[in-house]
Amino acid sequence: MTEPQNYLQTVALKDVKCFAYHGFYEEEQLTGIYFSLDVTVTFIPDQETENLDKTVNYEVLNSIILNEMIVAKKLLETVVKNILDQIIAKYSYLKTAEVSIKKLNPPMPGQVGHSFVQLSYNAV
Repeated sequence: MTEPQNYLQTVALKDVKCFAYHGFYEEEQLTGIYFSLDVTVTFIPDQETENLDKTVNYEVLNSIILNEMIVAKKLLETVVKNILDQIIAKYSYLKTAEVSIKKLNPPMPGQVGHSFVQLSYNAV
């Protein structure tokens, strides 16, 4: 039988939709736009698999995302870094973490589906 130390658990939230006021240009900060975020974390799971306090709670991840999306920032790079920093602070035992954000239909010439920024953390 494989020992739990050999396991690597993944917890993720995908396609978290938010309306927010992030953007470099004043117009974006006034009118707002839709965003979609993904968060994925990995860690060695605890043997106690039925205890929510022994894992990464994706409701907490969602709360971190929503609280950060309220605070308007000029750059998406700042948004993903702030989210990632909060996740790492909450769950210091993470092996990896990744946060990505898409600005849906960004206001620029042509038809652009989304812009994208991603930041990754690796404890190894």
